[in-house]
Amino acid sequence: MRTIIKGLLLGIMPLAMLAQVPEENRFQKVTLTENLNEPLELAVLPDERVLFIERHGLVKMYSPLTRKTTTIATIPVSTKYNFADGGQPEAEDGLLGLNIDPNFAKNHWVYLYYSPAGSEPKNVLARFELKGNTLDMNSKKVILEIPTQRDQCCHTGGSIDWDSAGNLYLSTGDNTSPRASDGYAPIDERPGRSPYDAQKSSANTNDLRGKIIRIHPEADGSYTIPDGNLFPKGTPKTRPEIYTMGHRNPYRISVDKKNGFLYWGDVGPDAGKDSTGLGPAAEDEFGQARKAGNFGWPYFVGDNKAYWHFDFASQKSGDKFNPEKPINNSPNNTGLQELPPAQKAFLWYPAAESKKFPLFGSGGRSAMAGPVYRKELFAGAKRAFPDYYNNKLFIYEWMRDWIIAVTMNEQGDYVKMERFLPNLKLEHPIDMAFGPNGDMYILEYGQGWFVANPESKLVRIEYNGGNRKPMVMAMADKQAGALPLKVTFWSEGTRDYDNDALKYEWKITPQAGGNPVILTDPNPTYTFSKLGTYKAALTVTDAQGLKDTKELIIKAGNEPPQVSLALLSGNQTFFFPDKEVPYEVKVSDKEDGSLDNKRIPAAKVKITAIYQDAEDAPQVQGHQAAPVTFTAGKNLIDKSDCKACHFQDKKSIGPAFTEVSKKYKTNSNAVAVLSDKIIKGGAGVWGDVAMSAHPNIGLPEAGQMVKYILSLADKKTPPALLPPKGTFATRIPDGADAGKGVFKVKASYTDKGANGLPAQTTEKTVVLQSPTILLGQAPETSKNIMKFKMGETNLLIVTAANTYAAFKNIDLTDVKTLRFIIAAPKQQLNAQGGIVEVHTGSPDGPLLGKTDFVEPSDDMNAFSGAKLPKTYQVRIPATNGFSDLYFVFKNDKSKGALFVPFSVTFEP
Repeated sequence: MRTIIKGLLLGIMPLAMLAQVPEENRFQKVTLTENLNEPLELAVLPDERVLFIERHGLVKMYSPLTRKTTTIATIPVSTKYNFADGGQPEAEDGLLGLNIDPNFAKNHWVYLYYSPAGSEPKNVLARFELKGNTLDMNSKKVILEIPTQRDQCCHTGGSIDWDSAGNLYLSTGDNTSPRASDGYAPIDERPGRSPYDAQKSSANTNDLRGKIIRIHPEADGSYTIPDGNLFPKGTPKTRPEIYTMGHRNPYRISVDKKNGFLYWGDVGPDAGKDSTGLGPAAEDEFGQARKAGNFGWPYFVGDNKAYWHFDFASQKSGDKFNPEKPINNSPNNTGLQELPPAQKAFLWYPAAESKKFPLFGSGGRSAMAGPVYRKELFAGAKRAFPDYYNNKLFIYEWMRDWIIAVTMNEQGDYVKMERFLPNLKLEHPIDMAFGPNGDMYILEYGQGWFVANPESKLVRIEYNGGNRKPMVMAMADKQAGALPLKVTFWSEGTRDYDNDALKYEWKITPQAGGNPVILTDPNPTYTFSKLGTYKAALTVTDAQGLKDTKELIIKAGNEPPQVSLALLSGNQTFFFPDKEVPYEVKVSDKEDGSLDNKRIPAAKVKITAIYQDAEDAPQVQGHQAAPVTFTAGKNLIDKSDCKACHFQDKKSIGPAFTEVSKKYKTNSNAVAVLSDKIIKGGAGVWGDVAMSAHPNIGLPEAGQMVKYILSLADKKTPPALLPPKGTFATRIPDGADAGKGVFKVKASYTDKGANGLPAQTTEKTVVLQSPTILLGQAPETSKNIMKFKMGETNLLIVTAANTYAAFKNIDLTDVKTLRFIIAAPKQQLNAQGGIVEVHTGSPDGPLLGKTDFVEPSDDMNAFSGAKLPKTYQVRIPATNGFSDLYFVFKNDKSKGALFVPFSVTFEP
């Protein structure tokens, strides 16, 4: 508990720091093009055209003039690897890297890094000339070739950047399979196992894989070696192109144009835990190189956490590797045996929450390094970022979908970090660059790996440091109805962040043609007397002339149906299991008639009552109602990084969930086995790529995720339709959690349309909640109540007496007993205990009842589940109707925390 509280306190940003951050509403995300097929890297041209590549070989260009994206070249590439059984699984190869020459305005040179099609395993760096909007394939000059292996996947790197001296930097991956090393160091030295030994590449001073190379391209297509690389030209058993070595998969790099510091994100291994004899749990890294150096892979990870020298032949461990004097004596090494000392990562983090860098969060890992923002490079830019971000490094996370701004001192040492635009929604950012106008461009890859994701896109983040246009809200009390149709319009919610005076204009235009009607009242009323469909557009203009518009569609001539759904008796807030609930539905329509006069047949009214595992389950549409789903597990999957590797019904980098469900459905131990794999990670069942560990996911949550996946093998049958009047039974389906579900009763009717206007649908829904509610979900709490989350569960800590938690508008009809689950753990919380009083209307309103005294307990560990917390019963007098309930926590003798009230169950 102390750890939880400490973590919460550490997560609170100082107010002084908050005051400096530019307002988030000054930034706007603009989508330029979307629905891409594995976009990887971008470059912004001097005229703001944007080049970007897709892994399967397409080079594309977005034009800001036409606002269209076109394919300007197709590079023949290899995207497969030669699996041992003769198959051709998808690899990470393809068209990998893109950048433009620093002198592009004059020479129009574009650089690509790719895996050429054909039988020869290699990657090439080539230069092309852009002529107008076409990449001239005949201008191709191959600058550098890097031999690779295509027998096993993975790790390509491929990012290209430049320094201010015209030196080109290119990242390359270790070209090594991680599959056979359980997520630890891939150093398999057995004969024929070279694809599984990163010592052949990352730790090989005579190989260009697992490196960031630095060269100076020349006009004739050759290159020279700049001074200061890791090995002087002519050093035996070395390549002079190497600037940094010891990388696993430095997927995105960036060079600070002011001081020449090199940054990269290195995508780390997959081990879920520390293992004596093998090595540390996996970590991703953000690297910084102020000069050439060795950064340790595959012998070290993070801040030089060392692996053991493991003999794959004897399955025995030797000594730990020494970062001061790493030795590469692998038979696959063609370079020096004694390597330069290993350098620590700049920043590093595991799958679980990082104690050193808690802002990184937890979950899957794919580190990416963006640019250092230097304001002097954008002195004349139209939308330069604010000075606040000057000299800050932007880093981002492909799996966790965040961007973080890192503050450094003049020497480049880490000072602090903060989220950039915390509310910005991202779909796996895979590249980032600033354009000449000062905008930040981002490529979003999309959720699934190795697939064309419809949510993938090229976006631009624009900063507005001056006057901001109004944010317009437009509403109407009705958007359809019979003639004459009287409609009241509202602009409530419209605001101007600069507090300018605003001018309002409603423009109502018939879609069939005709003169518009102009209304200048912010909230006017207008009567439509002619049949038709109308566009009602609200334009709001500020004092500086900036404006924004929102539109509504009004359909005049067809009255929507009237639908009512009523529960005839019983509790209107909660369902009680295995009870019969009477209901009645009434429907009338001005044109169609009603249920009462039988002009509307009962069969045309769709009525369902279904149980769903969580209140936030997807809404059900009419008679196509979804059956029971394990929604809690689905929600956990949606919030995790699972979608990066899995889809429900098609293969990505991992198997489809439906295939997993079919494979394990008859396995009685499937929940335990798969839950363990989610938490610890693993490989070898479905293919080459290891599944990352998720130590931040608890066993109960993993079990819910697995149950949802296993449920996908069941054939779903739609629920039975109900008559307009009758009863439905509140029976909980097998396997569902009665404590977390809801019953949804829904009635809908679609009319026939009228006067040539389309049909209108009206639906009503009544939701009955589970009779067990978590106190941590209370919408109102007093001071000295601490809210926190444990996994997916909201909890409260009552830190002082005479405090309360309130739930509003609760129906107490038929409720006789309130049963509380409360823990007062002495060991974690030094809890004093106390009682819970139940009041209505206010904290000092009428008293319905109170619990016995909750005694502190030494032997109960409520937070590890060693022993279930005790229940406390409160009997209340017969009460009908709705009340605001206040649960008041008392202990007159307490001078500290009282207890943790988990839940209350309303019992009939």
